[in-house]
Amino acid sequence: MREVSFGQYYPTSSFVHNLDARIKILLMIAYVVLIFLAKNFYAFMAAGALLVCIVAFSRVPLRLVLKSIRGILFLVIFTALLNLFFYGKGEILFQWHFIKIYDQAVYYSVFMALRLSLLVMGTSLLTLTTTPVSLTDGIESLLSPLKKIKFPVHELALIMSIALRFIPTLTEETDRIIRAQKARGADFESGGLLHRAKAMLPVLIPLLFSAFRRADELGDAMDARCYSGSKNRTKYKKLRLSWRDLVATLFVAAATFAVVYLSRLFGGLL
Repeated sequence: MREVSFGQYYPTSSFVHNLDARIKILLMIAYVVLIFLAKNFYAFMAAGALLVCIVAFSRVPLRLVLKSIRGILFLVIFTALLNLFFYGKGEILFQWHFIKIYDQAVYYSVFMALRLSLLVMGTSLLTLTTTPVSLTDGIESLLSPLKKIKFPVHELALIMSIALRFIPTLTEETDRIIRAQKARGADFESGGLLHRAKAMLPVLIPLLFSAFRRADELGDAMDARCYSGSKNRTKYKKLRLSWRDLVATLFVAAATFAVVYLSRLFGGLL
């Protein structure tokens, strides 16, 4: 479980790390839109090339980015199998009784698996290159117009930041509980699905109590430091745009144009 990289921050100095948090959030949203605009494998190659460039400029090890897929590997495989067996277009490649596999189903399954993989790897780069504090400031700044209608922008951004911050902590806590239960003779690997689900109860209950305990301790720590929300709150670091943000925006805009052009030029999946 510690191998899952989503929610973790990789500390280093790079072009991507030094970008403004607001720009990184907006570019991440643009990348998600770009993935859904891709309509064929040529467009996906352009989106993949963009992701490789971002990884190179961020100096984040590629293995950390690839590890982010592990958390949704079951979903990727399940989605690919559904499309493989239920997408009924094209020529039949294999038939056994009522099971039919079409050539277009194979292409579409690979297409959906690539879409989910690129989507998760692209969004994981946001947390790998941005600290929780910077994410909080960026989200709060982007949502600041909602303050005019009395929306608790600062509190929402803080909740999201704390949730991301505690993903690695709870992951390590889960791993520690599982090892402790295995040392006491617990078996999490044998038996059917129902048996394994029941075996996870001794893990989920301590983990739930640990999460509530950590939340209570965090609340006490914030009260002890006189935290009062966004009222009369100042910031040590001011968010300022730089030339890096302009270059990154133009680069992603060019990649978006390339994806849209390739999607229209080559049409469908092939």
